Amino acid sequence: MKEKAKARQIQEDEGVQKALAQTAPGEEKTTPAGRAAGRASLGLSGGVFLLLGALYAAVAEGVIPLPGTSFNLLHRLPLALFLVAGIVFAERALEHFGISRLESTVSRYNLTRIVRLVTALAVLGVLGSIFFGNLYTGLVSLGVISIIVGLAVQTPMTSFIGWLYILVRAPYRVGDRIQIGDATGDVIEVSYLDTTLWEFGGKYLSSDHPSGRIIQFPNSRVLNTEVYNYSWPLFPYIWNEIRIPIAYESDLDFVAETMLAVAERQIGPEMEKRVRIFRGLLAKTPVDQLTVQEKPVVLFRTSENTWLEAIVRYLVDPKRAGRVKTALIRELLAKLKAAPDRALIPKGNSR
Repeated sequence: MKEKAKARQIQEDEGVQKALAQTAPGEEKTTPAGRAAGRASLGLSGGVFLLLGALYAAVAEGVIPLPGTSFNLLHRLPLALFLVAGIVFAERALEHFGISRLESTVSRYNLTRIVRLVTALAVLGVLGSIFFGNLYTGLVSLGVISIIVGLAVQTPMTSFIGWLYILVRAPYRVGDRIQIGDATGDVIEVSYLDTTLWEFGGKYLSSDHPSGRIIQFPNSRVLNTEVYNYSWPLFPYIWNEIRIPIAYESDLDFVAETMLAVAERQIGPEMEKRVRIFRGLLAKTPVDQLTVQEKPVVLFRTSENTWLEAIVRYLVDPKRAGRVKTALIRELLAKLKAAPDRALIPKGNSR
């Protein structure tokens, strides 16, 4: 009970709420409480829309007389408010009845971002029409202002273009594990101007474990920097290796059999199933000629010192790579050390 109370207290923190809203826009509407809040918000915006519609009709019919001519700002204001309320109501309805019902988290995230951007631009266009006399002039002025602002702030505009590129070309999506430049982590947010990663590894860790830090970089980097994506939908796995030094006098057949047995017992069936599933998909791409082995393999390589390297290569989910490697190393060393006369592993200073 204390843990649940503490979790609720943390979740209700203003900073936590803000971070959740930034990294998962619209996701709150997929929960029962969120759907109820969404219906309430939709009903409220609909009521405001109808109320402002009635106000605009009353002003247009002369039921509510306003001072001045029909061309002044006061007479245009009811129509502008009515249109803004209609735009907001349409956005809430689209999110509630359409976007929130999509199964794909990534699709919900991207569509929510796009709809909210279009809504903001439409509201700005309507508000601009209040000051410039008509909607067409307002939209034109909004475009001119956008060009001027874009020239003044080229870097943010380039980052916005990068966001559009990310949406269209999808070099990465929310949830993917990527490396871009020196930054490596899981994508937790793709906003209009920047991308946020939940870093793994980093200078304080030697394994693929989350570091606890976040990395933010402008979306413009994706236009001129290589992106390494560990989560390609057609093959969301990576090959990994474990190297163990052994003496030249070791029984290489025994070492290979032992390492294969350990690897196949721990990850073999799962690896074989994964490869079978994705091999058919890869056959439809230009990489269909590549060898995708279904089982772990053992290789031997000469080392720079006087030892050989016994290498076991296997397929793994990149987000589980550290845990799988640790489990394999523990069992591999235990099995090989159990036969010291056949697997000669360096001891003490004999390295």
